[in-house]
Amino acid sequence: MVTHFSIDVECVATGTDHNSRSVAQIALVDQFERVLLNVYVKPEQSVVSYLTPLTGLTRGLIEQQGVPFQQGIHYLKSFLPASAVLIGQNIGQDVRWLQLKEGRDFQALLDLAGIYRAWNTKFNTWSIFGQDHVARVLMNYPVASSHDAVGDAIKSVRLYNLSQQLQQDPEAWQQAQQKLLAIPPEPSFAKQNPSYEGVCMGNRKTCTCGAPFLG
Repeated sequence: MVTHFSIDVECVATGTDHNSRSVAQIALVDQFERVLLNVYVKPEQSVVSYLTPLTGLTRGLIEQQGVPFQQGIHYLKSFLPASAVLIGQNIGQDVRWLQLKEGRDFQALLDLAGIYRAWNTKFNTWSIFGQDHVARVLMNYPVASSHDAVGDAIKSVRLYNLSQQLQQDPEAWQQAQQKLLAIPPEPSFAKQNPSYEGVCMGNRKTCTCGAPFLG
């Protein structure tokens, strides 16, 4: 029985601040890694940057294959049961972008950032890891130069399934967490590029626009 699904969204910039984003790709993958939906969305607002090195999206792709946002949501809901448990990295943000409502469009959320967090004794706090870091350290995933909604959704499913396997063995789970802490993460696109094509990338330490951080 299919109970868990991963949703992933890629966004383009419709303004220069880090909150000005619009959905441009939606992917839905089930717990068995079957791709149920891959749809491109054409934003209603003018696009300032397609953020191509980060998203893999281009003007030509969106203009040729993009559908209106509500049509994309209609496609998504036709595949997504109301009983679905959604998994993903910072999945709550994807849900907000897609205007989905818990209890109506899905049953619950499982955030991989919370699942894989590890207590850092050096700083006496929780360490939260990016999806790419966890996949690279625990699954030997290469660090992708750009993201893709389908690829990231499949990655989320694999990481969730791995967490379920590792948590059956407390020692293996502890070793995985220690490995995540021990290996330094690769710098993110936002860290390497505080601004891209005049668009703030939203790194808290190097923000160039001064806009608030939401969510």
